[in-house]
Amino acid sequence: MRTMNILFIGDVVGHVGLREVLRQLPDLRKQFAPDVVIVNGENIVDGKGLTEREANELFAAGVHCITTGNHVWENWKSRPLLAERADVLRPMNYPQENPGRGWTLITLPDKRVIAVMQAQGRAYMQAIDCPFKAVDAAIKRVAMDTKIIILDFHADASAEKMAMGWHCDGRVSAVLGTHTHTQTADARILPNGTAFISDVGMTGPYDSVLGMKKDIALKRLLLQTAHKYEVAEADLRVCGVALTLDESTGKATSITPFASPPFNLQR
Repeated sequence: MRTMNILFIGDVVGHVGLREVLRQLPDLRKQFAPDVVIVNGENIVDGKGLTEREANELFAAGVHCITTGNHVWENWKSRPLLAERADVLRPMNYPQENPGRGWTLITLPDKRVIAVMQAQGRAYMQAIDCPFKAVDAAIKRVAMDTKIIILDFHADASAEKMAMGWHCDGRVSAVLGTHTHTQTADARILPNGTAFISDVGMTGPYDSVLGMKKDIALKRLLLQTAHKYEVAEADLRVCGVALTLDESTGKATSITPFASPPFNLQR
């Protein structure tokens, strides 16, 4: 059985998170030997989107595809990047008049092809087009070119993410949840061969509230008034999952969540 290894790195928060990805990526390559590296970069610039500069740094480090999410629209400097780069994705189920695309095909030097797709959930989020129907249409399109299909499902509700996993089981190689910034303990391979996890976790400062400075997050919650979020800086980690896929079928043979450095569960 010939296999393909995929490294998917979860939501990168701030330039400190970007620096940590770039610092750790050589060691992660040694550990997981990925053929393809995918990074969710929707929170790199002060928590809101990314620009050509940050994208170029990731691509120069060997990243093959960058996914984003709802926060990418809050940084207007992200829009030219979405319009110009086929390997920087935004959720496919936003109105088509927006710049960018929701899926792409990556051709490796040895001519192997992998599809990367992104959709966004609707529970507790924007009332955009149906992600399930959008994914169905995209699968039909990319399945003509490859059996290796990775879906970044950017959603808030774990139930909606799980539903997408079951909806796609056997039709895509992996459904990987992003957006909630907390790695979940439900990584598994579904009965028909699709790897699934509700959330791959956040990359960035963990001495924080989801990557933002704790004192500001607490003010927003305690005072119930607006306070501008600022990216935290300490306890930097890279979180994500490593996948092994059967090239002949596109089905997953393993999914391994990781946090680097690992969390200390004892005091």
